[in-house]
Amino acid sequence: MSTRSYAILGTGAIGGFYGAKLQQLGIDVHFLLHSDYQQVCRQGLSIESPTGSFTLFPVQAYDNSHKMPACDVVIVALKTTQNHLLPQILPPLVKEDGVVLILQNGLGIEPLVAEIVNAKRVIGGLCFICSNKVGKGHIRHLDYGMITMGEYNENYQPGGITTRIKQIAEDFNNAGIPVELSENLLLARWKKLVWNIPYNGLSVVLNAKTDELMNAPDSRILVEEIMREVVKGAQGYDCMIPEEFIQKMLNHTEKMTPYLTSMKLDYDSKRPLEIEAIIGNPWRMATEKGVDLPYIEMLYRQLKFLDYQNRLV
Repeated sequence: MSTRSYAILGTGAIGGFYGAKLQQLGIDVHFLLHSDYQQVCRQGLSIESPTGSFTLFPVQAYDNSHKMPACDVVIVALKTTQNHLLPQILPPLVKEDGVVLILQNGLGIEPLVAEIVNAKRVIGGLCFICSNKVGKGHIRHLDYGMITMGEYNENYQPGGITTRIKQIAEDFNNAGIPVELSENLLLARWKKLVWNIPYNGLSVVLNAKTDELMNAPDSRILVEEIMREVVKGAQGYDCMIPEEFIQKMLNHTEKMTPYLTSMKLDYDSKRPLEIEAIIGNPWRMATEKGVDLPYIEMLYRQLKFLDYQNRLV
């Protein structure tokens, strides 16, 4: 049994699901909650999943990060719109030899966390999962669940496969969560954006679920064109994504349980959208390399307008 302790910052669709699976295995897990705190303390964390539903109880739950113990692995599963809180939260939670595992969408997140805890203590993670928080302390996992992990080095230089990342991956694998290890975190993040940018962005702009985007010929063309722009942006950073990867993402989405993306759920709930991390940062980074991404720029501008109007009401 693993002796590593884990802290979960953001007990939602991602952090709640993975943290619950780790604790179910018998691993020491500590959860930071806010609006769900009282509910989870009384009734536990409910996980509904096709791989097996369960209620985690008791839960080591906290409503204040200052009450949490320092842990070996601190998982950041907050929305990126809350990352401004990390300079206050992170430092006391990471053991002297501990690491921060970032399970967030987008690009350019690791450098910000590295400024807080040092680049040598940062691991990036990309979650390939359909999961939603459907109520207080209630997470509904619909499909998939794999995580790609990679070591972060300054300027996203390839970090290789280290002993510590293998150990963390072993904990997840033992908990029933498949993990793929990547020697090149920047490439892994660009590959995830091939899916995230078109489906998250278009789900809001076109008010559509994933199956609706795939079934209508015009929206499917848009999805593919945006995917090709992401591949083009990645090339600006010498991250080569093969053409067949686009078809692979399309095939996966066609087989996927019809899904409302996290950005669409945030929009419908009038929460701030993760536009910068998922779309703005990749677009700006590509522009810095002289790569023009007109579809992605238009999608970015549309989302900024919709997000602004949405929060005026």
